[in-house]
Amino acid sequence: MKAINPYLNFEGTTEQAFQFYQSIFGGEFSSLVRFGDLPKSDNPEDQQGCAGMELPSDDKIMHISFPLPTGNVLMATDVVSNEQFPFNPGNNFSISIQADDVAEGQKLYDALSRDGMPLMPFAPADWGGHWGMLTDKFGIQWMVDCE
Repeated sequence: MKAINPYLNFEGTTEQAFQFYQSIFGGEFSSLVRFGDLPKSDNPEDQQGCAGMELPSDDKIMHISFPLPTGNVLMATDVVSNEQFPFNPGNNFSISIQADDVAEGQKLYDALSRDGMPLMPFAPADWGGHWGMLTDKFGIQWMVDCE
């Protein structure tokens, strides 16, 4: 396993939050992808995110990474909440695992989701690599990623 890092969810304020964190910790963002950067499709089903939720506006942040002086990476996204997946300030985080390879990623995903709730299967991602999201049996949200 390469790393375990916090992954924060914001309801449309990721950019402001990360500018604030940058003002405190210094440094530069290592990646910033907006929803408008995603490939466009004519299929309406492709314009939806997790569990059929409508994607945020193009200017909102799909993913941002901010390396910290400690070696950890603070990451985040702007989310859209709905009745099934409500946004709750204070509960708005996941733990992100960077797996060494796809086999390890699948093993971690399967083990963590046992008796929990798979949200997005560990599968090839539009941005490359593999990615999946789940809530474990204790209510902790995890993301498993392998580039």
